[in-house]
This record gives sequence, C-alpha cells and structure tokens, in this order.
Amino acid sequence: MTERVVLAYSGGLDTSVAIGWIAAETGAEVVAVAIDCGQGGEDLDVIRQRALDCGAVEAVVADARDEFASQYCVPALRANALYMDRYPLVSALSRPLIVKHLADAARYHNATMVAHGCTGKGNDQVRFEAGLAALFPELRVLAPVRDSGMTRDKAIAFAEEKGLPIDVSKKSPYSIDQNLWGRAVETGFLEDIWNGPIEDVYAYTDDPAEPREADELVITFQAGVPTAVDGKDLTPLQVIEELNRRAGAQGVGRIDMVEDRLVGIKSREVYEAPGAIALIAAHQELENVTVERELARFKRGVDQRWGELVYDGLWFSPLKKALDGFIAEANAHVSGDIRMVLHGGRAVVTGRRSDASLYDYELATYDTGDKYDQSLARGFIDVWSMPAKIASLRDQKLS
Repeated sequence: MTERVVLAYSGGLDTSVAIGWIAAETGAEVVAVAIDCGQGGEDLDVIRQRALDCGAVEAVVADARDEFASQYCVPALRANALYMDRYPLVSALSRPLIVKHLADAARYHNATMVAHGCTGKGNDQVRFEAGLAALFPELRVLAPVRDSGMTRDKAIAFAEEKGLPIDVSKKSPYSIDQNLWGRAVETGFLEDIWNGPIEDVYAYTDDPAEPREADELVITFQAGVPTAVDGKDLTPLQVIEELNRRAGAQGVGRIDMVEDRLVGIKSREVYEAPGAIALIAAHQELENVTVERELARFKRGVDQRWGELVYDGLWFSPLKKALDGFIAEANAHVSGDIRMVLHGGRAVVTGRRSDASLYDYELATYDTGDKYDQSLARGFIDVWSMPAKIASLRDQKLS
C-alpha cells in the first residue's frame, strides 16, 4: 500500500512545489491541508484546487477562524500573553491549531508522515514538530526546505519544469505571516536593525501620525472573555475583527523589536496586532479592578511563563495545561466593562466598572465619608518593618 504524507499547505510557491517534490523523493501520496486562521488572501476553494492541480491526491481546507479566536486567542488574552513583554504570539498561536488539524487529517487518511515548509532557522519547525510529537508521536516528519535542499531557486525551476499553476514571478521583499491575531513581517531591508520600517511594511494599521478623530469604545468581558463592544453582543471572532478594524484605523499595535528566537539567534521582527494589543490592555486593567493583590502578583509570573511555553512550541505540554487551569480560575471574576480611547497609535483605558470590583470608594476616598481608619497604619508599619529593623540592629552590633 502506498504511504501517505499530510502536508501543511499554504497555497504558496514552496508548499505547492513540495507536493510534487515529496512525491518524487518518497514515492508517497500527498494530502494537502490548508487552514484559515483569519489570514485573508485567496478563497479556500481556490487553494484546494491548486493543491489538487499540483498533484495532491486529496486537499482538505478548513475555516477555523472561530476555533482560532475562541480556543487560542482568548486563552492568550486571559494570560495577557506578551513574549518579551511585547509580542502577542501572533504566529505562535496559530501553529498548534494547524498541528491539531494535521494530526486529525493524518489519522483520517491513514498517513504515516507529516510535512511542513519551515526552514531550519525559525521557531515554527519546533512548534510543528513538538506539537505533532505530543498529539501523534508515531508520525514521521518531513521538512523539505530544511532537510532536502529545496531552495527557492530550485522550487521555481521545479514549478516551471512541471508547469505548476503558481505565479513564481512575484517575490515580496518581506517574509510575512498573518492571521486574525496579527501580522508578522521580517527579512529584506529589515534585517539591518538600524533601518527603520517604512510605511509599506504595514497592512493591518494606518499611520498613527496622521491626524484623525479619536475613537472611544466600551469592551465587555465575562470571566476574562470579551463578549461585547459598545453594548452589542459579539462572538470572540467578531470582537477581535472589530478591534482589528477600529484599533488598526488608529495605528494601534505596531511593534518593532529584536526578538530572542527559540533556536538561539536574535531576529528583528515587525508586528502589527491592533486588536490583540487593545484587548490585552483592556483585560489587564479589568484584572487590576477585580483580582486580589497576591493572586495578581502570582499571575503575572504565570502569564509570562505561559507565553514562553506557547512561543517555544509547548502548547500541548503538561505544564501549559496546568497553567491553563490556574489562569481560568484567576479570571473567574474578571467581568465588567472597560472604556477605552483609541488614538495616535495608543489604546488608553479611561473608565472601568464591574459588579465584581474590589475597588471600594469609601476606602479609597480622601474626602468626607472616608471609612478607612488611618490610626491603624502606625501599628501595621511597625510590624511590617520589624524584620528589617531587627536585621539592621544586628548589623550595627556586629560592625
């Protein structure tokens, strides 16, 4: 029986060529799997037909936008996930979703191998292969670009020789990956880290320096999940799309950073994540209102570790699963409304309200009606500072 390979298929040059390349190298049949994570571009039916025209025995396409929003973006939001305190895990979040669909397709089509188009320099090779190892450890993994010398010039020559139905004449100066949660841009002149990004790098955001009216909105959360904008009930997908549109129009979410890749090198990346950045800012502020201090302090460390695990391709790891449980519990009371102003590239919280608020006006106010007994502070400070006082007296005695 002929072996089958499930290929993570994008519809572009490299993965289209990989269909025939893999067949020629291994003698296996190729099943192409394309997943819509909100990246836009070509229609899924067009992509499916291209895979078949390039020699795939079957092509599976899936609109996974709702799944991506609710099961991947929302957990990242509840974890305030920002790798190196800045990057909202745009590409890293979509990879476990794709891996899940690849593993499902491999089981359904009785495949013995899975293939991806990653290079040996990036994080994605790790994310794909670590995820597959967790979900379907019996599968072998093929990486033609990394392991079989399938360079771009060879891919173009192969496509022309075989008459494959793909445009090989256009080449963007950038390497771009995008989905519902944001857009990542690298390579080209951006590899010189002294060069500033120019306006044609951006597609999700308008120039924040252009004069325009500010946009004010209210985001509603239930247990850390965004459920409405300006009082209109929306699904997580619709909330993210709405924030991408409105925050993007104000230039919110542009990030230019030198990033520590998992494989050990530093890489210059330019990101756009208008919806993600606005939503994380809103969620963090609602946590400030509703989460007790010691829990909030501990959660900040958990959030950082959660983001590192996802960045490092360990979405399906036992530790990440355990942290999910903690983050869900910590979000139990993160419900309410956040008012936010979007303008000039910034998302600024200007109001917050919650039935689960821990903010007590009568304790916080300095005006008449203050019910805080300030006389208690003296004894509290004496007890709080006692260990430091005792240590200082000991040091003076011994010096």
